[in-house]
Amino acid sequence: MLRNGEPEGLYILMMSIHGLVRAHDIELGRDADTGGQITYVIEMAKSLAADPRVARVDLLTRKIEGPGVDPTYAAPYESIADKAQIIRVPCGPRRYLYKENLWPYMDEFVQYAHCHVRMVGRPPDVVHGHYADAGYAGSQLARELRVPFIFTGHSLGRVKKQRLLDKGLKEDALEERYKFTRRFQAEEDALAAANLIVTSTTQEMHDQYSSYDNFRTRKTLVIPPGVDLDRFRPPRKSDPMPPIKTELSRFLRDPDKPMILCVARPDERKNFHTLIEAYGRDRELQDLANLVLIAGTRESITGLKPPERRILQDIVHLIDEYDLYGKVAYPKQHRPEDVPDLYRLASRSKGVFVNPALTEPFGLTLIEAAASGLPVVATRDGGPLDIIAQCHNGLLIDPLDPDHIATNLKKVLSERQAWRLRAANGVVRSNNLYTWRKHVDTYIEQVERILDQPSHHQRLQDIRATDIGLTLGQGVAGLMKRIAARKRKRSRHIKDVPITRHRKERLVATPAATVNLHDLTSRIGASGNRNRQLRNN
Repeated sequence: MLRNGEPEGLYILMMSIHGLVRAHDIELGRDADTGGQITYVIEMAKSLAADPRVARVDLLTRKIEGPGVDPTYAAPYESIADKAQIIRVPCGPRRYLYKENLWPYMDEFVQYAHCHVRMVGRPPDVVHGHYADAGYAGSQLARELRVPFIFTGHSLGRVKKQRLLDKGLKEDALEERYKFTRRFQAEEDALAAANLIVTSTTQEMHDQYSSYDNFRTRKTLVIPPGVDLDRFRPPRKSDPMPPIKTELSRFLRDPDKPMILCVARPDERKNFHTLIEAYGRDRELQDLANLVLIAGTRESITGLKPPERRILQDIVHLIDEYDLYGKVAYPKQHRPEDVPDLYRLASRSKGVFVNPALTEPFGLTLIEAAASGLPVVATRDGGPLDIIAQCHNGLLIDPLDPDHIATNLKKVLSERQAWRLRAANGVVRSNNLYTWRKHVDTYIEQVERILDQPSHHQRLQDIRATDIGLTLGQGVAGLMKRIAARKRKRSRHIKDVPITRHRKERLVATPAATVNLHDLTSRIGASGNRNRQLRNN
């Protein structure tokens, strides 16, 4: 819909920097940095773009090139849906880096993000940073543009560090590996700058964020994420046997036994070690069910990077120590489309999904399992507290106690009538409570509330058009008229910006207003001067 020839609606700029981010065939579990957060931001962007109140959603992430990495991750632009796109910008070396090694390059990311906003030709209505790295970068960009900032931590450093210390790891070793001091500061800065903090559960808000000095409950809202109900559904009699069943059968002596399914990336916090200990020490549990571990994908264990290699080597060692051959499956490969099939296979076998993580900020896999008709057993630390309380579809466990894990797995597997009730509860309640439509409705209401606050209006009156690269009189003047009229829907000019793929090709206009940011290198110096002036204001 147009008004005075201009597009109408909100422009939301999101950031999710680490890991391998793409719109389709997400490589979940490929490494510790490519997990549920990627699914979260992609589904959120897609659902926001489907709302008529939204004009544009940009998801900014890091541009990555190098051997072993798909060329998709080097593309400066990728469509997610109509009105939503991934924008990839340079950030440090071109090669893939773990999130702990990205901190020295965050200011460069902010600089390129600022250039992107200049090319779009209008400031975003809000900047939303996901995780500590984007919390830092997003809060800096929002301050420079003088627009509201929203923060979602997903996983918090203080909580992760405490859980690892509880397992007996040394503080010096943790600091060297995870750079916790830098992460804590970024999280504190993001919490201080945020106009809104979005959490997924009440437990996350009260027990995890509350350990930070700059956390304020009044700025925080629980908005649970949704699940793709087209992909995650209960099994049907007409469903063909999926290909992943053949792959699992290679490992299992009796592949038709009930399945204990665990789907997680190979990360120390996911606690595969204690789960295998629980299974290996309990012969009754081994008689009841097989254990299926979906721990990312690999060509070979030796080819993995050290953190993932240690996890897989530990899995193999424990299987050998407890002589679990023929009882545990840990396939090397799985495709994104195999994941819904795995949940349905486990449900059809009258099995159980287990999440033994040391801490779980939310647990999208729990909602996926619930929607697939699969009861759950999950850590009592984090999001599962809310999910199981609302869905009535499983039991909570102490992730540090192998006996407690085994006892609760046996309870869910052996109580057949209770199994059917838990499976039905999960399907019905996940469909009612955890949808992206509900998430987006609440989210946009909060964005509009922030934008209608008088303090925000005053900040917009102070902003100069040239601060974001606009010519005078373009976009901002029209914005102020709409603020004066107290309109909830703001419209600003989105320019078609030319993009060049090669130097000899002619310029081509694109409605997504996308540019190859490598072509802007010569302009970065001028932008940097402007950024430094803004930081000093």
